[in-house]
Amino acid sequence: MSQQGPIIVVSRAERPPFASALDDAKLFPVIDASWADASRAVAQLAPAAVLVASSEAAEPGLDALAEQIAATKPYLPLIVVDPAASLPANAIPLAQSGGNFDRLLARLRAALRVRTLHSTVLRRLDGDPAARAALDDTDPARDATVLLIGRGASYPSLSVALGERMGVVGALSLEAAAKHLNVRDIDGVVLGEGFSPRVEDAFLTVLSEDVRFRNLPVVLTSGALAPTYDLPNLESVSGEPALVAANALPLIRQHAFETHLGRMLKSIEAGGLLDSRTGLLAPSAFNQDFINAVSQTLSHGGGLSVACFSFDPRQPRAQLDGARILSRLMRRMDFGAAQNDGSVLVVFAETDLRTAHGIARRLLSVLRHTSHGKRDARAEPTVTVATLSPSDTAKSLLARLHAEARGVAS
Repeated sequence: MSQQGPIIVVSRAERPPFASALDDAKLFPVIDASWADASRAVAQLAPAAVLVASSEAAEPGLDALAEQIAATKPYLPLIVVDPAASLPANAIPLAQSGGNFDRLLARLRAALRVRTLHSTVLRRLDGDPAARAALDDTDPARDATVLLIGRGASYPSLSVALGERMGVVGALSLEAAAKHLNVRDIDGVVLGEGFSPRVEDAFLTVLSEDVRFRNLPVVLTSGALAPTYDLPNLESVSGEPALVAANALPLIRQHAFETHLGRMLKSIEAGGLLDSRTGLLAPSAFNQDFINAVSQTLSHGGGLSVACFSFDPRQPRAQLDGARILSRLMRRMDFGAAQNDGSVLVVFAETDLRTAHGIARRLLSVLRHTSHGKRDARAEPTVTVATLSPSDTAKSLLARLHAEARGVAS
């Protein structure tokens, strides 16, 4: 596999064994560097990835190196093999087992794909300085969502530790976890206590066989890692909940960044009509589509309804999560957009009031099972629906919808 630059291997003493594995896999050139030379090597060689051979103690130069790498564009993967302590937010952990380096190679290739995707987005945004600046200011961890599965004594502590860093969706069973994976954007899974090895094996096997989840970060907290699953971002982290959360964050952060880049590419290909954060239409595009849809429905007949999903304005993350869920679940003929007041509008094409209420209730039932980490006040969203009448305009229909929404809220 070729890449856009050399791979730098940073170690304290002799060349680590995994460096030879990189040579054997033809991931070259591989350049060895000491901690004294690491910063200069990154600046001068423009590497495609940096791998760190960690020692038994925390490396004092790792934080500075990670900060330098985080400021590099495009995305530069930093992988720490056998970390001895909590890692910086952009340093991906890898607990190496024995002399089998397949997991390292798979994780490196997955990270290099994110780098390639970032390069593509930057190239597409070359003539748009504002969009590039907005991308540079994006914090992937801020919008990331982790699925926490478990029912053991450590579950509450893990929920708090993860919720301090990102959004959390909890599941007490693997059946509930499967439903969350199918209906919403999940950036990582933390599998806690309470399940037998056989059940865990079945769950990991299903994930590895589904192409949608093959690159999804999965962090196990219950024991040793079996290297038999086709999951490049599968990791085992044991210890206190804070340590689990800190070591899970870099993998989850990378996945959230990859997902954001994918939405940005779709937005670019759509001429900016899509909102890269939610996957729904940009507000200006929604307004124009809504006016056209109302006009065509009044001219040619048929039905048209619009639903307003209202979220707690004190919980901005709730609107973002809800918008992403709606973008995945709503019908292809429908369209929607997030609004500045914290709500999400969804237009149901060719739909009368009764059918629209049924669709809205099904969507709302999913939204009501969504939590938002430490920011969650368990404030459930509400929905109001209005349908187009012959005397309506786009403006009057929205005014009637908002009036009904305010009545429900009060």
